[in-house]
Amino acid sequence: MLINIGYGNMVSAERIVSIVSPESAPIKRLVQEARDDGKAIDATYGRKTRAVMIMDSGHVVLSSLITETLAARINGSGGHDEDE
Repeated sequence: MLINIGYGNMVSAERIVSIVSPESAPIKRLVQEARDDGKAIDATYGRKTRAVMIMDSGHVVLSSLITETLAARINGSGGHDEDE
């Protein structure tokens, strides 16, 4: 199942391991390491990163939607777009 992560971008819900807030230092390090390794996918369209999705492939996907919205979409209850 594909879920919309903002601005028409989709990811496979089955491949998501975790959705975390980007505010902590360990997550910031994880995102920087993914950028350095070419495994970061920035789907924010220049907006503030509000959620980081860690995929089973080792890729890190950045979204400008909040974690609760993404979780609601995965769980099938929709979720509204706050920044779209």
